[in-house]
Amino acid sequence: MSAEDHQFHVLAVDDSIIDRKLIERLLKTSSYQVTAVDSGSKALEFLGLIDEEEEEETNTRQILEVNLIITDYCMPGMTGYDLLKKIKESKSLKDIPVVIMSSENVPSRINRCLEEGAEEFFLKPVQLSDVNKLKPHLMNGKRKEGQPNINDTNTEANKHQTTPETTATNMCNVLEFEGIKLQL
Repeated sequence: MSAEDHQFHVLAVDDSIIDRKLIERLLKTSSYQVTAVDSGSKALEFLGLIDEEEEEETNTRQILEVNLIITDYCMPGMTGYDLLKKIKESKSLKDIPVVIMSSENVPSRINRCLEEGAEEFFLKPVQLSDVNKLKPHLMNGKRKEGQPNINDTNTEANKHQTTPETTATNMCNVLEFEGIKLQL
């Protein structure tokens, strides 16, 4: 079995190309497989849930095996909150953990998302320490879906454990790679 077989797949949703590239790089640095889309409707299309009436059981998700969705809250068209609600209302997608991120610290918004079923609410800019909080949700999502529990300490995700010092170094490297200047 290759390391690819143990990789978690994260669907990242953000209308801002800068934020989307940042979260994509942070996730890839942590050895996650990432698919990034720029809207809630594209996320639903990717997941095989295009319309509420079309929510027949599809094999799309089994092939793609999305283990977690991380989405921006504020997006044109469908908000991250609307996307969260559609996912949690879906019989086939409801067990996928969803994380909401936003640049605005609005307690009522945060509470509403958590009450609707979001696993976490991250404030932007998302940092590597935030990404490190995802693994327990990924493991819980795997168990909910009835898939095998991956506790192998030799997986690619576990080989990249970080300290606060390497976290800052890794973030600088990731951000410089994308040409993004972020003051730490």
